Parts: sequence; structure tokens; C-alpha cells
Amino acid sequence: MAAKAKNVFFCGECGYESPKWLGQCPGCRAWNSFVEEPTQKKTSGGRETAAGKRAVPQKLSEVTQTSQERIDTGIGELNRVLGGGLVSGSLVLVGGDPGIGKSTLLLQMSSILAEAGHAVLYISGEESPQQIKLRADRLERPAGGLLLLAETSLDAVETVIGELKPEIVIIDSIQTMFREDIQASPGSVSQVRETTGSLLRIAKGQGVTIFIVGHVTKEGVVAGPRVLEHMVDTVLYFEGENAASYRILRAVKNRFGSTNEIGVFEMCQSGLSEILNPSEYLLKGRPEHEPGSVVAAMVEGSRTMLVEVQALVCQTNFNMPRRTAAGMDYNRVNLLLAVLEKRLGIQLAFCDAYINVAGGMRINEPALDLAVVFAILSSYKNMAVPEQTIVFGEVGLTGEVRAVSMADKRVAEARKLGYAQCILPYANVESIRKNQKEFGGIWLSGVKNVKDLFGLLER
Repeated sequence: MAAKAKNVFFCGECGYESPKWLGQCPGCRAWNSFVEEPTQKKTSGGRETAAGKRAVPQKLSEVTQTSQERIDTGIGELNRVLGGGLVSGSLVLVGGDPGIGKSTLLLQMSSILAEAGHAVLYISGEESPQQIKLRADRLERPAGGLLLLAETSLDAVETVIGELKPEIVIIDSIQTMFREDIQASPGSVSQVRETTGSLLRIAKGQGVTIFIVGHVTKEGVVAGPRVLEHMVDTVLYFEGENAASYRILRAVKNRFGSTNEIGVFEMCQSGLSEILNPSEYLLKGRPEHEPGSVVAAMVEGSRTMLVEVQALVCQTNFNMPRRTAAGMDYNRVNLLLAVLEKRLGIQLAFCDAYINVAGGMRINEPALDLAVVFAILSSYKNMAVPEQTIVFGEVGLTGEVRAVSMADKRVAEARKLGYAQCILPYANVESIRKNQKEFGGIWLSGVKNVKDLFGLLER
């Protein structure tokens, strides 16, 4: 006799399970996030391997490591984020806002791989094959070998994968897939968790690389239970502003590579194109000889990029001055303003301060501190920063400028783009000289405290 299904409550944000409804989730502290769904307990024995044998403990020294060849996606920026290419048997989750370019990038990748002779199956639960064909024609990617399937039943998808045995499978999207033995609607916590678990078993058992597209909530995280991100091997997020044409692909989890790498793309008529020199692209249109504009050097993974930091400081008309930060942490901006008031005696309590990282970039690196401080001073004094100057460094609460990592790479990127002066922490200058790194054509100005910026600003 089949076990009778009973209803339980799941948190829509993190997947926390409760026998009764709760106003606040004990796991993620979200309010009114519990939904009632039917569930059925399954009895199973011990876990078995693909060969049908029970797994036994093994010494780490006895584990044999085989060289894993990666599959080239044909898109250099995507290879960079994935850690060098696709790994057989991996499960990759791609998330992002609607219309950001998730399906476009995966269709481009699928077409390139199909043209290279790989067996690729594109499964769509949201679009018909005719709609996908129209998008492929617009992207000028008419890959005749790409297999399309419009299906939402995971049982039918498992049958097709077992028959065709493809190398790469695209699931667009995971919220549209459902299992017939689960009495819940597609996109619910139970369906997303179980369908992802089934796809994980297919990927590991058959050695198929599977990409799944995940919708995001208004907070910008993948919709569904939080366990979804823990089950997959790699989590990629698409970032970008609606008003900006560029897109950033960032890895927040990667079992086969670094999580600090980013890929930069530009959305154009023919789809997503790679941006090989992000620094030049982000600094395009930067004003010259204007107070409050500073070029900063940031590092994302193995990539160094130059961005423009803008500051506008003006007298306030209210009792409470306004503080606005776009592209960086708001609390960090307030901290730097407090350091300037305390250590330099600048009366910023009567001024509004607006900080912006031009181009819509979002940066959390501490090396941006010195550029923000320099931009605020430049706008407050109404004096422009010397041309062809870049700035980077971390600022402490006592006003000291602390060293940052990979300073030589930042200086090398500035020198490559023709900058003549680099304002950086004094400790980094000593380190560069100690390692005998020569950067001809660029002047290194080391600062120990934010007070040293006054002299550089008056030059």
C-alpha cells in the first residue's frame, strides 16, 4: 500500500521544512515565506554507486587521480569564469535578472559546441523550438547539429537523455521542470529540489555536463530553496544595469576553478560579444580636468581593471546631509567620510556627498578606499586630480593607507594604458622596489596617510 502523502510547510527562500506554518523562518529569518506543499517520505537503502555496489571507505592516499580534459566552449570569457572550460559530469547553475542574457549566452555556447561536433541537447520549458530558431537566426548562429526539445516533464527528459546520450544538456529553466510523482506545482520548493537532485544524478552517473537556468527573486538571488546552490558544482550570476550595454558573468561557487574570476560581455544586436579590454571600455567618455573624478585600479580574480570613481560634495540645504553611494558599500562611504572629518578636520557634516562608480560596476574591494577619499577631497577643494593618474589603497580608521594585494599587476595595467602616475600605499612601493620590479614610464607616488593627498592634489 502506497504511503499517504501529507502536507508540510517549506520556506520559499531557504527551503526550511516545518510541520506547521510559521510567520518567520528560523533558518533565514524571512517573514511570510512559508508555503504548504504535499510531500511523501521515501524509504531507501544505503547509497549505491553507478555499478550497483555499495560504496566503502577508501584511504585518501589510495585515491587515483585522472587527468580531466576540459571542453572549450568557444567563448573565452566563459572559459575564464568556468576555470578553463567545461568539466564532464558537472552541474552548472546560471542565474540573473530577466532579460540579462542567460538564454542568449547558453544558446551561443550551444551553437558553437554543436558546430564543433559535440552532441548538445537544448531543453526549453518556456520557449517553443520555433522561438529558439528565431533567436538563433537573430544571433547569426544557425547550428544545424543542435538538438532542441520543448518539454517540462523531467521523466520525459530523462528518457530522451538516456536515448540520445548527449555530452552537454541545457535546461531552461529549472522552475518550469516538474516530476509527475510529486504533488506540487512547477517552481515550488519540492519540485525544484527534486528535479535538481535528479539532474545531479544524471550528470554524475552518465558523465553529462548540464547547465540549468534559474530565475532570481527581487533580492537578486536564485528563486527556490537555498539548497539548490549547494547541490550544483558551479553557480554563475549575470550582473548588469538595464541602461548599460555591458554584462558581467561572475562565479560565486566553483568546484573546478576560482570563484574570483569574472567575464565581461557587451550586449549587441548579434548577442553577447566578449570585451577583451574592460579597462578601456569602462573609462570611455571619462571627463578631463574635472574635480571629483579619479581612476582606480581593481582586481577581480586574475584580471585587473581600471574604473572611474566620481564624487560630488556640495553644501546641504537641510539639517541632515545626504549620503549616496552607487557601486560600493554605503556604510564604507560613511566610514571614509568620518575618517576625513576626524583626521583632516574637513567639515563634511554640512555637505551632501554623492559617490558613484561610473558604468554601473559594483565593487567591494578595500583597494577602492583611497580613490574614494581622493575623489571626495578633489570635489570638496574643487581641484582636479592630475591627469593620467590612477589611485588605489586601503584606508584605516586612523587615516593610514594600508598595502593591498597584487599591486604590481595594478601598476602594470595602468602602464599598459598609458598612465604616467600611480598613487599607491608606501608599503607597496617598497615591496615593488624590493622585488626589483621596474615600471619604466610611470611615476610611483607612495602615501602613508590621507594627509599626504593634499600635496598631490595641489600639484
